[in-house]
Amino acid sequence: MPKQTGYTRVGPGLPPVCGAQASALILGSFPSPKSREQGFFYGHPQNRFWPLLAGLTGAPVPAWEDIEAKKRIITQNGLALWDVIRCCSIRGASDASIREVEPNDVPALIRALGVRAVFCNGAAAARLYARYLQPATGLAAVRLPSTSPANAACSPQALRRAWGAALAPYLPAVDKL
Repeated sequence: MPKQTGYTRVGPGLPPVCGAQASALILGSFPSPKSREQGFFYGHPQNRFWPLLAGLTGAPVPAWEDIEAKKRIITQNGLALWDVIRCCSIRGASDASIREVEPNDVPALIRALGVRAVFCNGAAAARLYARYLQPATGLAAVRLPSTSPANAACSPQALRRAWGAALAPYLPAVDKL
């Protein structure tokens, strides 16, 4: 069997972002190279995650480098943020290339925080969650459109509608526009 080239074993990923309790957990697949470089979730400057969450929660859009402001958006709104994968082999930032998965202990986090709903940022996170974690958590995840710049077909308005409708029951005062 020929050796597949271009794969790198990476991990562990990032620790979860959460307060003492969270009603909803948002899961990505695995931190991108830019996120690993920055040391925080959705670290690519063109990723729409932070502007989207800021808009939905009424928070100011945090500066790219302001990790503490990003953490506050999550913790002050009763959310938790993590990734499905702890370690994996991957080519660059391609979720489609992920193999040799070691999942994070998401079931323990869900139990510890009292999470009632799981949301996946994109198809890859949803597929990986369903395969590796849903049997242990017992919670089906809601797949939301990816905020990645690679998902350019999904407009900011469409992201806002989908994410706003899904998260509304779990946010103190979500703007549902």
